[in-house]
Amino acid sequence: MSGKFLLLNKEVPSFMTPEKFEDHIEEFAKTARDFLDKEVHPVAEEIQSDEAKMILNPKLMAKAGELGLLMIEVPEEYEGMGMDLSTGLRVAEQMDEGSFGTTYMAHTGIGTLPIVFFGTEEQKKKYLPKISSGEWISAYGLTETGFGSDALGAKTKAVLNEAGTHYILNGSKQFITNAGFADLFIVYAKVDGEKFTAFLVEKTFPGISTSKEENKMGIHGSSTRAVILEDCEVPVENVMGEIGQGHKSALGILDIGRLKLGIAGVAGTKRAIKLSVEYAINRKQFKTPIAQFGMMRNKFAEMASKLFMFESAMYRTSGMIDEDLAKVDPKDPDFKKKVGKVFKDYDVETAMMKVMGSELGSFSVDQGVQIHGGYGFTEEYEIARMYRDARINRIFEGTNEINRLLIPVQILTHTMKGKLDLMGSLNQILKELKEDSVDKSYDSEKPLDREMRVVELTKKLVIYTVGTYVKKFMNKLADKTFTFTEGEYYYEPISNLVMEAYQMESGVVRAKEILEANIKNKLTKEYVELATFEGFSRVRSIASQLIATLSVDEKEHSRNMAGLWKLTMDYPVNTAALKEKIAEVIIEQGKYVI
Repeated sequence: MSGKFLLLNKEVPSFMTPEKFEDHIEEFAKTARDFLDKEVHPVAEEIQSDEAKMILNPKLMAKAGELGLLMIEVPEEYEGMGMDLSTGLRVAEQMDEGSFGTTYMAHTGIGTLPIVFFGTEEQKKKYLPKISSGEWISAYGLTETGFGSDALGAKTKAVLNEAGTHYILNGSKQFITNAGFADLFIVYAKVDGEKFTAFLVEKTFPGISTSKEENKMGIHGSSTRAVILEDCEVPVENVMGEIGQGHKSALGILDIGRLKLGIAGVAGTKRAIKLSVEYAINRKQFKTPIAQFGMMRNKFAEMASKLFMFESAMYRTSGMIDEDLAKVDPKDPDFKKKVGKVFKDYDVETAMMKVMGSELGSFSVDQGVQIHGGYGFTEEYEIARMYRDARINRIFEGTNEINRLLIPVQILTHTMKGKLDLMGSLNQILKELKEDSVDKSYDSEKPLDREMRVVELTKKLVIYTVGTYVKKFMNKLADKTFTFTEGEYYYEPISNLVMEAYQMESGVVRAKEILEANIKNKLTKEYVELATFEGFSRVRSIASQLIATLSVDEKEHSRNMAGLWKLTMDYPVNTAALKEKIAEVIIEQGKYVI
């Protein structure tokens, strides 16, 4: 259930982390890394031109298909590997190189999974083998001019012909990745202008064409075009799912697309750290490598500690989705409906992964450019291209603003419907405040026991703040007279609070498992101590500002703030020493390490 992790008195079950991948998965991930190093990086500059990308992308995708890199999540009966979402993410992490990463992710994610989860048996047999081998490249057509984040408002129309054999589609799709060389398009249109429906459209069908390439800021090596449908004839058997039920696949796959976008932040940050360390070691100022300067070292520590926490949240989310998908029998007559419900259940978590991952990636490449100094602003160095390429991720799959709206709206919706007992947890917190029994104790002899206590307080702070918001607007929320304008100001800080809590809990729990299992590591404890301290500081600041806006007068503000400060905890952390230790190891190893 979306937002369930916020509830109190709930043990956090062990979840998926990178340390839990079996050896054969890691070997397959290495295959992907080798492919990127040997095949993609050597042509990374060449592929940037409009002419070269039309040739190189299909060739690279065919080679990736030969290595099995396109079939990971395709069921075995359709000539795939039948692996889970987490494995797909682990491999995608290795493949995410700017432009080609965009091509790859669009094909294996939103270009393949709609058919896997929502296609008919005949459609799966016909298309999945071609897609998973790289013989065909797939594209996803949802966005239209004037309808981006509001994708279900699309105007593309489909009408059944008199013979009842084909739907005639008219309209256009905007900003379609892979459009220039795609063989198959997953297109959404409204049957008779009303019933939102998915169609599988081959490039050879009469009436489909593409515009010229978009002149983009970044990801120049990927193809982005408009897809034009003029009396396009689509056989009735190419309706994907049921007429009028296209929103189920559209929204469900957007959730997974958002999750997969998050992995780009992991990959980009690891690459930015590696390139920046290499540069900082060799670049000298005042006869000293800039890697020795404190401000540079702080940047490495900040990137790496943020990465550990987000990576933990990333695989935690994919693992939970995998567990629920594994419970759905593909032969169940309600398979599509149940799969759609799984995706819906994690719409808050996937939105968080998209926002946090894209912002981590942007932060890291920005730091990388700064470390490179003037050279980082030239196209001679890869970090400049990474900076441009990363910018789109905060827009892809619904802007970060739209996703920040989705997070609190869904949590509040589930709360008001009684599906999420947030108010029960709030009442427990209010009781603790009244009795002055908020537990802030921890065992300093137990590794990260203090950080676990901070996580608990963080969740209480989030619930207390969100609960104050709900109480203020309870009546309007209940009778649905609460307007978008009234809530808009509060949504961003609420979503930021929720994201901090989820990421913090994920990182601390993962780190405790690593330490308790005696897994060889260099920096796990340091990452978590630094990130938790800084995250808790941000939570306190956001919560106090939000409480101030929710209070009607000074008296109420004082009362609300008194409760908030009872839920906080001051503890000593030498952040300078932690950053120095992290930087020392990162620079010594030349890359992000655990």
